[in-house]
Amino acid sequence: MFTGAIFAVLFRAAVAIPDALTANDPFRQGTPASALVNSGAPAAAASAAPTDTTAAAAPSAVSVNAATGAGNTGNAASAAAAPASAAATTATAAPAPNGVSKVAFKPPADDTLPDGPMGDVIRRGQQIFLHTGTYAKAYVGNSLNCVNCHLDAGRLAKSAPMWGAYGLYPAYRAKTQHVDSFEDRLRGCFEYSMNGKAPPYGGEVLGALQAYAYWMAKGAPAGEKLPGAGYQALPKPAQPPDYQRGLAVYSAQCALCHGANGEGTRSGDTQVFPPLWGAQSYNWGAGMASVKNAAAYIQANMPLSRGGSLSEQDAWDVAQYIDSQDRPQDPRFTGSVEATRKQFHDGDGSMYGQTVNGKLLGRNTR
Repeated sequence: MFTGAIFAVLFRAAVAIPDALTANDPFRQGTPASALVNSGAPAAAASAAPTDTTAAAAPSAVSVNAATGAGNTGNAASAAAAPASAAATTATAAPAPNGVSKVAFKPPADDTLPDGPMGDVIRRGQQIFLHTGTYAKAYVGNSLNCVNCHLDAGRLAKSAPMWGAYGLYPAYRAKTQHVDSFEDRLRGCFEYSMNGKAPPYGGEVLGALQAYAYWMAKGAPAGEKLPGAGYQALPKPAQPPDYQRGLAVYSAQCALCHGANGEGTRSGDTQVFPPLWGAQSYNWGAGMASVKNAAAYIQANMPLSRGGSLSEQDAWDVAQYIDSQDRPQDPRFTGSVEATRKQFHDGDGSMYGQTVNGKLLGRNTR
């Protein structure tokens, strides 16, 4: 990220960032909410399918991602525009034996948002999803927005789309060790991915986000995991993930947008691309702090508009590198890094409590 409007212009000209990422892009965190509503650009939501390895809604965020926009689309311009004319898929099929539907699903087109009080609440949820730090400021503790992880306004398959999550709750989650409602899931996103605090049950923020997800899942079969929901299953790498190889991938593929030190890039007061580590990123309790989750997300969606271009090994390596950096403390911290790892991070692919380059991760974080 870069500060200063002049620097931003020079930067854009030097690297030829696609117009979709620099002009009228609904995924840029600084785009005025009114412009989004008036343009009909899709909005974002927050939450993921109920798998133990899925990132939370916020804010969830890595990119080498962590992106602010579309993902595996192959065309940044069309991704930024988002399929405004797509109709919701209403056809359903008999549930597959394993509970995974084979029916392709498209969320409702953005221009089909209803009028009246319900439509107003849905639109409010849309704006919270896109501009979480603005419209849910009291509950956000970093520079992330829901759309940073749930790409294309929560529409994009394989980036934990809202339409793939809503119909799967309530669900038991090993992370919480109880049956979570969709509202519970959203609260967890604020606590972990947004490094903030959970909005109150029944309040305006959660109500609006739920309404947005409900509308986006219109026509989706309930209780079935749809193709593209959550994150793709990424096979284990041929070689164990490696920090140094990951650094090389990050430098070549990610640093341009996310900064050499993972700080993201800024233009003035606008966070254009999100930070991947450090005080303004997701904390150690977030789903994206799992190397397994981050690798799956990165391979499917990063670099932005070129999802699938990294090899699976590269995705694992760069995820290892990103998740081996300092970030805010896990809110469940017991007072001991060792005890916190044993209770919450053993076996989840997290680097928390591991020593990397002579540093115990999790020790010097708030």
